[in-house]
Amino acid sequence: MRTRDLGIVIGRGQPGPGNAITDVAGVRVGHTTIVAGDGPLVVGHGPVRTGVTMVVPGDADHWKYAVYAGCHRLNGNGEMTGLEWIRETGLLMTPIAITNTHSVGLVRDALVAVAVEHAGSQRPHWTLPVVGETSDSLLNDMDGFHVRSEHVRDALAAAVGGIVPEGNVGGGTGSICHEFKGGIGTASRVIPDAAGGFTIGALVQANYGKRSWLRVDGVPVGAEIGLDEVPSPFRPADDRVRGLPPPGSGSIIVVVATDAPLLPNQCQRVAQRAGLGVARAGGTGGQTSGDLFIAFATGNRLPVDDEDRPTVLVRDVRTAGEGVMDAIFEATIEATEEAIVNALVAAETMEGRDGITAHALPHDRLLEIMARYGRRPRPIAR
Repeated sequence: MRTRDLGIVIGRGQPGPGNAITDVAGVRVGHTTIVAGDGPLVVGHGPVRTGVTMVVPGDADHWKYAVYAGCHRLNGNGEMTGLEWIRETGLLMTPIAITNTHSVGLVRDALVAVAVEHAGSQRPHWTLPVVGETSDSLLNDMDGFHVRSEHVRDALAAAVGGIVPEGNVGGGTGSICHEFKGGIGTASRVIPDAAGGFTIGALVQANYGKRSWLRVDGVPVGAEIGLDEVPSPFRPADDRVRGLPPPGSGSIIVVVATDAPLLPNQCQRVAQRAGLGVARAGGTGGQTSGDLFIAFATGNRLPVDDEDRPTVLVRDVRTAGEGVMDAIFEATIEATEEAIVNALVAAETMEGRDGITAHALPHDRLLEIMARYGRRPRPIAR
């Protein structure tokens, strides 16, 4: 189930055919979802509610090419590896992985191993993979290190175009968003032909925010669904399981892709606009939140030097003109906002460790509230 399946339209722009980041030609997404055990937390044994999500910036030969990229930090209580090299050179040379906070290092190392294998050479290989995280410790045995290298490889092998599974999948398996069950969400926009006809897609791992902050197309849905109606997974301060964070804690990772021929500084500007999409859904970039965004553009593919090719002295690249950027910015904001709502709509109620339960956003109440604020559902395509 997705937001548009309910007849709710976010923004004014036109989605791509799948309304997903995979509408950008060549971009693929894969998940590995790890769910095991129930009951009290036993570190190292579970319960386990976690996984890995992989965004691949090209077809099977993507290891031979780099694309331009940029990044942005709204609030820095989080981690995304590889960003210093992107800030320095503007080059994205690996897939982008998303997982839980304590599995970032393992996922990074596994991607290095895969890159070395693809290099196919006896000479030393150098790579700085991009791996982001959000904390799923409220539902998951995050200290138990349940993500393994084979899970990274499985997510990479599963990466395909087309429909992207959303909600309780991949790195978003144990996510909580605005005190409802959160997770993975995606959406896209195709800008008008007059502005180039480019496609912009966003994928989020949504794991942030207080209930009262949530807004859907400007409607204060979170404030309308009180904690007495749909309980929060966060315990009251006087009844907290040891180690639980306060309500509203968490983070969001946003990956933006486009087929526009953007240069690194333009990608950085696009990544920055993802924060406005988060804000429209109710995010504040709070003190305990890691809001980290990366944008990449496939409009230029840059061959990666190998031992048989001399060092490149000059590259011929294209760049989008100033007249395109506003349309790309608006598309990024809308796609990010809708991706967050898609994550909420797709997510299903999940019980995690110690019986802590993250309840799904109730679709019937969502529709009733939207209608009461003048947003009548209308039948539209996905």
